[in-house]
Amino acid sequence: MTVNSTIERFGYPATLVAETDHWVILVRPSQPTLGSLILAAKGEATAFGDLPDGAHAELKRVTAAIERALALFPGFDRINYLMLMMVDPHVHFHVIPRYEGERSLGELTIRDAGWPGPPELGNAITIDEVQIAALVSEISENIVLT
Repeated sequence: MTVNSTIERFGYPATLVAETDHWVILVRPSQPTLGSLILAAKGEATAFGDLPDGAHAELKRVTAAIERALALFPGFDRINYLMLMMVDPHVHFHVIPRYEGERSLGELTIRDAGWPGPPELGNAITIDEVQIAALVSEISENIVLT
């Protein structure tokens, strides 16, 4: 796998939930809502249009798997895919499950501070290694890449 600096910045390999030929799904170490993920393209592409054809074709299958998994945990009312790429240059999305109120995993409880408006990324909670591992385990159990 080609691990680029963006994938590394989001904590790979500790944050890895699943991967395909062209994508990695990572737990986002800074959680604006519980279950927030990073969907990052493998390789060095820094523009969405520069991804290989296979990456675009695979995107449907990967996003469907993410949405099925996050519907089971933590549950969401809406889901936001944000392609920001300002600090981290390689193609990636911030996948933010949106919900009214709060969601919990063990001692970790996160309220969607922006609901029903845009996600408030500045209010994200930075989680520790134990919380990352718990989220990776919980979400990866539900990821089915068919």
